[in-house]
Amino acid sequence: MDESGLKSLLQHLPVSWWEADRELRVIDSGGGAFDDTRTAQRFLDTVCRDLPGPSTTAGTGHWQAQFDGRVFDVNWPLDRPRQDRTRGMAVEVVPGPMAARRYDAFADLAPAAAFIRDADGRYLWANHAYAHLYGTTPAQVIGKYVHDVDAPADAAQVHALDQAVLARGKPVRHTLTYHRADGTSGHAAGHRFPVREGSQTCVAGIYIDISDHTRALEQRREAEESLCALRDHSGLPCALISAGGRILQASAAAAELLGTRLSDLVGRRADTLLAPAPELLALRRGWRALIGRRSRRIQTSAVLVDAHGRQRRARLHLTAVARSAARASSVWALVTHHSLAHEAYPPLTAAQVRILSLLAAGRSNAEIAASLHLSRQTVDYHLSRLRELLEAPTRCALVARAYVLGILAPQTWPPRSATAGHPHSVT
Repeated sequence: MDESGLKSLLQHLPVSWWEADRELRVIDSGGGAFDDTRTAQRFLDTVCRDLPGPSTTAGTGHWQAQFDGRVFDVNWPLDRPRQDRTRGMAVEVVPGPMAARRYDAFADLAPAAAFIRDADGRYLWANHAYAHLYGTTPAQVIGKYVHDVDAPADAAQVHALDQAVLARGKPVRHTLTYHRADGTSGHAAGHRFPVREGSQTCVAGIYIDISDHTRALEQRREAEESLCALRDHSGLPCALISAGGRILQASAAAAELLGTRLSDLVGRRADTLLAPAPELLALRRGWRALIGRRSRRIQTSAVLVDAHGRQRRARLHLTAVARSAARASSVWALVTHHSLAHEAYPPLTAAQVRILSLLAAGRSNAEIAASLHLSRQTVDYHLSRLRELLEAPTRCALVARAYVLGILAPQTWPPRSATAGHPHSVT
């Protein structure tokens, strides 16, 4: 903390600090013990007059001084003289009426719940935030005992904690559960510590109500458990991928689809599971749109490569998971449809895919030639080449292979390419 921050802190405490010249004139002062520099000067004059031992132009270290009926611990000088100046500080031992009023007003309206109880569990003081925990006012709490405010089980716990603090004589930090008058429960975290009130040692506490925070954490935990259950038992291949493209989570179905162990899948770069395909460029553009929050979700297709080098075409549903308005932190990837695994074959041309779709629709070679404005011989050549590429001996087998390999979309009629962006597109 720098000097300005320290001065700001001392402004709220029953403390006086000053800087004086060689003639003991106050040049600068502050703290919460006095309201103005004139009072600080009177205090310094009194300190100089009542110095223990021979009078000097500087103090003698540490001693107590009385001023206007108040008692202070005085430290002067605080450091070695600087440019004929000295610094001193005085801490009020028993705060005077003004400091007490200032502290009480500050503590009474502080957002943290605070209280003071005696050894028997009777409330000597409580602020508004503490009373609010129980849905009441400080006047309804002060003077009552713990068992008048808390439920019997809670009161026994509270009293035991008080006795432990008094026995140890040291502060204790903990989180506790309390019950309101309407029967609902809440959670609070803070410190409980011993304080002196007159001639007796009491227990004071300062707590922050963390009920909303605890409830939010519980809801998040339940949501994560539900999501994990859905991920693990739905049977759907899915994975959570970081913005950098690394797999953070994956379902057992995803590992099975890719022919690998789940432990080997998590941590792997997702792009190593993709084979070169015409739609890969569009997938990468869509990914950048998801991470940049220009899109919330996209649907696309891709060719996946399993651990044995076999390929299968899959339908991907990608949804961004955002933690900020500017950038997504991760993306959920879900596979809804996929073809059978197969050895890689050369990519088909747009004309070949269009011929397959027309063949699946029941068109003859002549009709296919007329539709595509090709010669009959060209169509015969393409069909012969397709049977060779897809290892299909007949026209029927060729159509079946086109569907199981994911070349044609199984959910559409008339037949069309599985990679087409529009129902009337060729590819």
